[in-house]
Amino acid sequence: MRELDKLHLEFPFYGSRKLCHSLRTQGTQICRKRVRRLMGLMGISSLAPKPNTSIPSREHVKFPYLLRNLAIARPHHVWASDITYIPTRQGFAYLVAVMDWFTRHVLSWRISNTLDSRFCIEAVQEALSNFGAPAIFNTDQGSQFTDESFAKPLLSLGIKVSMDGKGRFMDNIFVERLWRSVKHEEVYLNEYDDVAQARAGIGRYLIFYNNRRPHQTLGYQTPQAFYDFELDKCTRRHAPGTLPTTASRSPGPDGRARGASVDKRQDHATTTPASLSHPDTKTSTQPLRISP
Repeated sequence: MRELDKLHLEFPFYGSRKLCHSLRTQGTQICRKRVRRLMGLMGISSLAPKPNTSIPSREHVKFPYLLRNLAIARPHHVWASDITYIPTRQGFAYLVAVMDWFTRHVLSWRISNTLDSRFCIEAVQEALSNFGAPAIFNTDQGSQFTDESFAKPLLSLGIKVSMDGKGRFMDNIFVERLWRSVKHEEVYLNEYDDVAQARAGIGRYLIFYNNRRPHQTLGYQTPQAFYDFELDKCTRRHAPGTLPTTASRSPGPDGRARGASVDKRQDHATTTPASLSHPDTKTSTQPLRISP
């Protein structure tokens, strides 16, 4: 399953036939029937266009893709979420994450050994509790996200729900890049015994990802530093509608939002750790524009 997952990350457009052939050329004796069964267990499929051979369940509503040609230029404008497969010695687990699209900051995450919607809802609720509400929430068309119990709380807060087009992994490209980093820099380097060990290892990695791993597209800042800087810049504008009123910094060790204080006049420099402060380097903050 590990080799199959690696191939899927490298060639997401491969179906069961090509994956089976690739595994055989690597010396793995496997048939296409088993490849298809493992793909079903892992929750992966080819991103190549497919004929419409299935009818969606009536109770699962699909939403249009709202990010095409949209200029994304601030934190909390767009959040995105997706699920990926995590291998362990005792079986497999699923990882979901909620990411701020503009800053690449991972807002929340959960791991589950079942592919239902509950752990996705928990991750979203944590992000909403700590950071407020985004303007748009983007996901793929997986059954976990089209379930009414997932979408209804978002709509009740006035959040617009957006969903990727079928076979268009580029529609959620930044979360796909997160999965590539998580797997190549953490998961494939460690043999997790069980879900608990996977949860601990991935938790450590995501702290590193947010706070210590520089991103070239962010001017070699970390997602946390870029997020804090851009959030402060938006706040200083004092323009109506610049950010949702409940948006906040990421929670600190005590569970409170970074910079939270009873005295609202408290200077930002006294509440933001030095390691997260904005470096004295010029960084491009041009709006992200999603092409068709």
